Amino acid sequence: MRRTFIKTSLATIGLAAAFTLPAFAQDKGTVGISMPTKSSARWIADGDNMVKVFKEKGYKTDLQYAEDDIPNQLAQVENMITKGVKVLVIAAIDGTTLSGALQKAADKGIKVIAYDRLIRGSKNVDYYTTFDNFQVGVLQANSIVDKLGLKQGKGPFNIELFGGSPDDNNAFFFYDGAMSVLKPYIDSGKLVVRSKQMGMDKVGTLRWDGAVAQARMDNLLSAFYGKEKVHAVLSPYDGLSIGILSSLKGVGYCTAQQPCPIVSGQDAEIPSMKSILKGEQYSTIFKDTRDLARVTANLVDAVLAGKQPEINDTKTYNNGVKVVPSYLLKPVPVDASNWKQVLVDSGYYKESQIK
Repeated sequence: MRRTFIKTSLATIGLAAAFTLPAFAQDKGTVGISMPTKSSARWIADGDNMVKVFKEKGYKTDLQYAEDDIPNQLAQVENMITKGVKVLVIAAIDGTTLSGALQKAADKGIKVIAYDRLIRGSKNVDYYTTFDNFQVGVLQANSIVDKLGLKQGKGPFNIELFGGSPDDNNAFFFYDGAMSVLKPYIDSGKLVVRSKQMGMDKVGTLRWDGAVAQARMDNLLSAFYGKEKVHAVLSPYDGLSIGILSSLKGVGYCTAQQPCPIVSGQDAEIPSMKSILKGEQYSTIFKDTRDLARVTANLVDAVLAGKQPEINDTKTYNNGVKVVPSYLLKPVPVDASNWKQVLVDSGYYKESQIK
């Protein structure tokens, strides 16, 4: 009886081991994920999507949010390096501040992926995954051009320009992309920047802060739009768009007598989608963070397996030290005509979240 029990127990242990072995085989190590802030729904989605995709591929994750505090992000990244992550995926607050930490990572053989925001000034950035950021700006500007009827010769119209955070490399790509479309109309007089504020040094919005954008719009309206009306505002991000629209509503825009100007945006955040459906914000740019997470995880998987990862751009993104091999995804313009098809039918949002 006793022998039988031992045999049965050993058999049971063996069977249990057989079932648990694949789980051990799937543990490929830990990926450190450093995100800038939870103040934007977009970054929360990025973090959640990456954790999900990396887990499916057999990785553990260490996801940290720095709440737009540069020393905090630096400390979090250094802690991940100390804990021995295999790879760092970093969406930097200020991509020029991490060089020392990234050298420590390189010394330990830890690969570094810049995620959506290019890390500047370091040779130790191995790859970059993002969207075609110049094209984001082109699409934002095109939404303004099309709605105003500029290609049909309409105008002149008054426009004011907003840029993103000057410490975020993407902000310059967004602005340059938009200006590649808008500048010919400005030069011809069909678009008029009454404030004459142009260039990222004049129109940048530190930390992508909606309150800062709202305050600047207040100043522009009081200084340059006494009797004149503003017809369009180039906004590079939904969080700024909401602040800009708050300012405009405060002086009587977005009413039956005085409709909202054409205001662009980016990231298809829920407050902006609701604003679009109310006829306030005109458009936004959707960047599917599920696709970006998948591309990033595939790239990490290939690199750690010693394979050549899939990249589709080796020219655009020079970080001041090197051209960083990149994978660029396509952004999608969204307005009241196609939001359901793009955002709901794809499963990104439920219709009840927006309506």
